[in-house]
Amino acid sequence: MMNLQVQIDQHSGFCFGVVYAIEMAEEILDEQGYLYCLGDIVHNDEEVNRLTSKGLKIIDHKDLHTLFNEKVLIRAHGEPPSTYELAINNNLTLIDASCPVVLKLQNRIKNSFDKQETIYIYGKHGHAEVIGLLGQTNNKAVVFQDINELDLASLPKNITLYSQTTKSTDKFYEINDILRENGITVNTNDTICRQVSNRDKELRDFAEKFDHIVFVSGTKSSNGKVLYNVCKEKNQNTYFVSNPEQVELNWFKPGETIGICGATSTPMWLMEQVKARIETF
Repeated sequence: MMNLQVQIDQHSGFCFGVVYAIEMAEEILDEQGYLYCLGDIVHNDEEVNRLTSKGLKIIDHKDLHTLFNEKVLIRAHGEPPSTYELAINNNLTLIDASCPVVLKLQNRIKNSFDKQETIYIYGKHGHAEVIGLLGQTNNKAVVFQDINELDLASLPKNITLYSQTTKSTDKFYEINDILRENGITVNTNDTICRQVSNRDKELRDFAEKFDHIVFVSGTKSSNGKVLYNVCKEKNQNTYFVSNPEQVELNWFKPGETIGICGATSTPMWLMEQVKARIETF
């Protein structure tokens, strides 16, 4: 035995939006034995597999067009108006587990669009949340995930700036400063979820306390990529894993300390499994 000292970050794990969606799904699964979900309920394959084994059926928007008279869960990421219109036409009962933070952001963007403001959204192209946000503008807002995508010289002189809720706060304000430095008047809307952004600082402190960090996340999680890099900046001995089997013995030396943490889409039970594996070394 290597006598490794292993600790899980108690601030890691599901954010309240994901907890809400999963609780709603499990309640209906217990009642009727199955439930359709529009897209992965959370960007973590291990948790999705757990729920599909209980009867959750993952569908996409193409499937939704051919579905009638059923219950369909809207996950925390939210959906564009077109999804709600289709649900009415197909007599679908939507179990809306959209995160309240996302819903508030959708409403703010819709209000800006109704006022005919020029809207730019800092977010990941094709991300479920961003698709929902774009839908509030009839897909007329400009989405960018890096300032280098924008031709600053030809940008409108007045824009309204929003952000996907899970992006980096520091990066958002850096982008805001660059736009202003280039003579653009920016109506800045900080719409980043503080439960997510606060984890940035918490993880910086956590990562410095250990010889190694094992970061647990699904590969599809945008938040996971951001927080993994936060840990990596503070502790070069940071490893990204999606399941316990990916943890390797040769990463560690006897008596070392190991911190385990994860994304807002990482279930606590999965981090506990990773800890249990390490403790067998």
